[in-house]
Amino acid sequence: MGLIKLAAAGAVGYALYKYVNKEKLEEVFAGGDRANVRGSGPDHMTSPPKDWSKTDEAIDESFPASDPPSTY
Repeated sequence: MGLIKLAAAGAVGYALYKYVNKEKLEEVFAGGDRANVRGSGPDHMTSPPKDWSKTDEAIDESFPASDPPSTY
């Protein structure tokens, strides 16, 4: 019976946490931090490089992923 009470208390705590942080999450996903992200490729750069290979394109498209592209 103690495990059920603990699970219920955890669920209530999680619901309260989500309710309190709801406005902060909506602000972030409305474009707050992500509004300054550019599209990939040299067409979207302010000063594109002279040489642009398929490897450069794959690296740029995968950023900020932690794994390197498979074509590298």
